Amino acid sequence: MRTLLNLIWLVLSGFWMAVGYAVAGVICYVLIVTIPFGIASFRIANYVLWPFGRTVVDKPTAGIGSAIGNVIWVIVAGIWLAIGHLVSGVALCLTIIGVPMGIASFKLIPVSLTPLGKEIVAV
Repeated sequence: MRTLLNLIWLVLSGFWMAVGYAVAGVICYVLIVTIPFGIASFRIANYVLWPFGRTVVDKPTAGIGSAIGNVIWVIVAGIWLAIGHLVSGVALCLTIIGVPMGIASFKLIPVSLTPLGKEIVAV
């Protein structure tokens, strides 16, 4: 069932959201100082492509640097990616088959706002 949901997700929403994260990651790499944000962005792009069967947890070693970085991330890119997940989630919830994927899109909003200090693990 996870594979089927992941395939439907990939076609309907996952690919385009992953492209958004990849663009944010490339911009972060170009600016050199923001490379840690680019790493987090590419990590989340991978998660957005295939989210069912995985979850996001807090890293126990994350410190104040992650918190400060998350504030900067929200201002620069996080809000736009969260809006993308919100719009995508609402559009997916308009159909019966899209409801699980819409809920998954809503669950990705917190990680799109604060990606630093997070870890993606298999369920």
